[in-house]
Amino acid sequence: MEEVKDKVLNRETSTVEITSSATTPFEDLDEAVRLALTCASDKKAFGIVALDLREIASFTEFFLIASGANQRQVQAVVDEIQERLRKDVGSKPVRIEGYSTADWVLMDYGDFVVHVFDRDARSFYDLERLWSDSKRVELPEALTSSS
Repeated sequence: MEEVKDKVLNRETSTVEITSSATTPFEDLDEAVRLALTCASDKKAFGIVALDLREIASFTEFFLIASGANQRQVQAVVDEIQERLRKDVGSKPVRIEGYSTADWVLMDYGDFVVHVFDRDARSFYDLERLWSDSKRVELPEALTSSS
């Protein structure tokens, strides 16, 4: 019995180690994804996170998640991302949802989806927990220092 218990404990430990080391380097991201993250940081979004969904989802490759302090800031982050991606890399979203209320704005760029939340909506929907099987992207400190 003791031997079985040790095996179970060792397996759980190795699973935790695999999960915690599963990351994607920022440099491996497409230019548009890196630019969207930079735009969010430029507009002082906080809690910026990028999730690599390529191994667990077929509808998109990345979720970019950020928060704004209020409706105005959420909309400013969304406006900046949309404008800069259009201007700098010629990319337009397939659709944008939730802009008028700005508690959760979703910007679908096909290969990646940007989620910009206000504080309450982010904690309520908790996408990081729902997609906890995904890899996290290692973001440069410059992007997360305002987080």
